[in-house]
Amino acid sequence: MTHKEPLLRIAKRDSIPRPKAYAIRVIAVLLSLLVSGAFIFSVTKLDPIQVYKAMFDGALGTSRRSWSTIRDVMTLLCIGVGLAPAFKMRFWNIGAEGQILIGGIITAGLMRSLGPSIPAPALLVLMAAVSLIGGCVWGVIPAVFKARWGTNETLFTLMMNYVAIQLTSYCVALWENPAGSNSVGVINQQTKWGWFPKLFGKEYSLNVILVLTLTIGMFVYLKYSKHGYEISVVGDSENTARYAGISVRRVTIRTMAISGAICGLAGYIAVAGVGHTISTTTAGGRGFTAIIVAWLAQFNSFVMILISFLLVFLQKGAVQIASQFNLNDYASNIITGIILFFILGSEFFINYRLIHQPGKEGKA
Repeated sequence: MTHKEPLLRIAKRDSIPRPKAYAIRVIAVLLSLLVSGAFIFSVTKLDPIQVYKAMFDGALGTSRRSWSTIRDVMTLLCIGVGLAPAFKMRFWNIGAEGQILIGGIITAGLMRSLGPSIPAPALLVLMAAVSLIGGCVWGVIPAVFKARWGTNETLFTLMMNYVAIQLTSYCVALWENPAGSNSVGVINQQTKWGWFPKLFGKEYSLNVILVLTLTIGMFVYLKYSKHGYEISVVGDSENTARYAGISVRRVTIRTMAISGAICGLAGYIAVAGVGHTISTTTAGGRGFTAIIVAWLAQFNSFVMILISFLLVFLQKGAVQIASQFNLNDYASNIITGIILFFILGSEFFINYRLIHQPGKEGKA
């Protein structure tokens, strides 16, 4: 008995030359711009070139907007760097939002309580250290349960986000200022105790220095250290790791401690270096967006810089075109979605290939 083979078959690629992979991504971006342009013209009758120019202006049109974009890129990049080791180990840390909030709560609490009593440099260092510890603890809890009792880390870390949100709500109610506002307000607005100082005359220079240092450190850690090698082996196969004498339990807990700590530090940056307040929206969904950053970059922290910039650029650009051309948020978000769809879709063609086999018959 014979049957016809399908006309198209999907097969996973063993490897692909790096220039070819980058060419596929560039083609995907160009196609996304063409499709977005067609959508813009068909729905709004606007010139797509003018819309793209407005997106550029919204993200980089002035010095202030440029630094605002850099600030948001650094925050998103920090979270992506934090998620990279966990995801490379195939530990699905969906709890970055909660880890950010824990770091933010600790930072805000120290700013309020210790601001006037210790020197500014010491306060900044203390807030960074304690937010690292807080995020670390929040990351280690699901790791211990996963390592010892095999719990589902996706659900566990996701549920811990809600616990962190409730803790944040409690702190906001406790620190409410002014009374009845249901918000903390800007902490130390007059004295700026605990705020990141200006460096080289720029407000967000310290954000850039901290996050780029983390980015370089994570690249070296994952690519050249023994721990990075163990993370890679555990991510490929836990059985192979055990056969090689690697303690999967120890690697799991250690890696999530690092992941949670860096996400906690992102909370510190968000409060002390950006917003100077704390609320349930401090994370702002960036813990989930950073998953796209880490995954698209294939856990390469240097590539994460480009992906983070692209996502923030699209977000800023969408806000600009919505206001400049009187478009509602849905239209601008559709444009962003089209571009992201093509970029994400390009990863399919990088990792898989389509095999065309017309008229081929096989035995059943």
